[in-house]
Amino acid sequence: MIINPILTGFNPDPSICCVGDDYYIATSTFEWYPGVQIFHSKNLSDWTLVARPLNRASQLDMRGNPDSCGVWAPCLSYADGLFWLVYTDLKRYDGNFKDAHNYIVTAGDVRGSWSDPIYANSSGFDPTLFHDDDGRKWFYNLRWNHRAPVLGKSPRHSPFGGIVLQEYDVNKKALIGEPELVFSGSQRGLTEAPHVFKRNGLYYLITAEGGTGYEHAVTHARGPSVRGPFELHPDTHVITSTDASHGQLQRAGHGQFIETPAGEVYHTHLCSRPLPGIQRSPMGRETGIQKCVWGDDGWLRTAHGSQQPLVEVEPPLGVAQGAARVESDAPVNTNFAESTLPIDFQWLRTPYPERLFSLTDRPGWLRLFGRESVGSWFEQALVARRQQHHRYEASTSIDFEPKAFNQSAGLVAYYNRHKFHYMQISFDEELGRVISILSCNGDYPESALSYEPVEPTPISTNGTIDMRVKVSEQDLQFEWREQDDREQSDNDQWQKLGPVLDASVLSDEGGRGEHASFTGAFVGMLAFDISGMAKHADFSHFNYIPK
Repeated sequence: MIINPILTGFNPDPSICCVGDDYYIATSTFEWYPGVQIFHSKNLSDWTLVARPLNRASQLDMRGNPDSCGVWAPCLSYADGLFWLVYTDLKRYDGNFKDAHNYIVTAGDVRGSWSDPIYANSSGFDPTLFHDDDGRKWFYNLRWNHRAPVLGKSPRHSPFGGIVLQEYDVNKKALIGEPELVFSGSQRGLTEAPHVFKRNGLYYLITAEGGTGYEHAVTHARGPSVRGPFELHPDTHVITSTDASHGQLQRAGHGQFIETPAGEVYHTHLCSRPLPGIQRSPMGRETGIQKCVWGDDGWLRTAHGSQQPLVEVEPPLGVAQGAARVESDAPVNTNFAESTLPIDFQWLRTPYPERLFSLTDRPGWLRLFGRESVGSWFEQALVARRQQHHRYEASTSIDFEPKAFNQSAGLVAYYNRHKFHYMQISFDEELGRVISILSCNGDYPESALSYEPVEPTPISTNGTIDMRVKVSEQDLQFEWREQDDREQSDNDQWQKLGPVLDASVLSDEGGRGEHASFTGAFVGMLAFDISGMAKHADFSHFNYIPK
């Protein structure tokens, strides 16, 4: 069986594309760099991350983008011998304005170099490009209405101002004609994320509705042309998590479907796996898939007959299945032996990673150059990978000799600038090199560093320090040991640092709640030097062990 989610950890807004017997899914990356994750599969079950196409300054520069901004809802398609990717670079989230800029890039090979972007428009987010069979191309996106006084399902002057359409002229490399409003959504409201397909002369419009929280849904409609008019599906929604108190997959919505070469239909959707007993999702919005069938009435429905997504899904006929779940639960041990960053890892916002880290200055080590403080929106030396499990252990060894209290490096469990737990090595004028914890427990504007041990713990020896973090659902515990202890025993000399911390705050719903943050928890390595001297820290390895 296909086991959901098929893409674990922060991988929202899945756009699926079929080219022959190859399947590709593109997911949002928000403020994490490089932009967009593209996965490949032969069987819809086993997926491999093969590309992050937005990887240079001419394509994407997110310095200054607030948390949960950046790359929203990419749409991946294939036509005319090219892969096409459209995406939003969102520059503002809070308040009435969104400042959403939409672009188009192309490539002959998903794994190769992608073109510089063609600017499309800035009227809203979640763009899609539909390639009609007559050769014309149509660009849809949500139109944002900044006049809205409130957010909600159907408020006066809803900011979710409907789905608009323009034609894309390949020769002019621009949208032409005036935007046309073609769909305003269902009563659930907050209509976004359009995708269009053509079947038997009808145009099927798929949207996401209800926001990205526990009322999220996939809505279908269809009409006689690219402009509609679009009538709603008899059931309105094809996929939605109908009961937030039951089932492992919640917040289901935002996806699109493909037909396999054998004619079977599968529909992607985002979803989350909240911690048991509470509506908090540290792994953010992940990617799931459901098998669907066409009804006699020409509408698509899930093969199991319910809008509620299944965890186990029937695979395509005649396609060999692998062991994706087993592989995703295997330990990942990284030793930084290569000259490029392992694909599991990303950094934040900047297209100039050479200012943040080096894998060649000290071969076999990852060197971080201390830049701006933890939570900076501009230049932060944080290299991290996604949390993919409710229970895991992550560890590293760090060689760092700070000379001032404003120089810091260590191990961090990070969601955004207001939601993180950080075990740091720093400097105290009386104690010398010390180890301590910095935490921030919510994303309110007034949030501050909410926990630091009253007495930082002195480090008695010079040289490398081992660090690890243990996460078990809501509980997070930091541990450490000095080099001399490590030589005596592999396990017995670990020391706990600080109390058990709340891991659940590192979630979409932590802080201001389910519609305030849209990424997921990461765990990784961090260095900052707010003296401006760029003091470096070296990390010998990074291990991530599911529990």
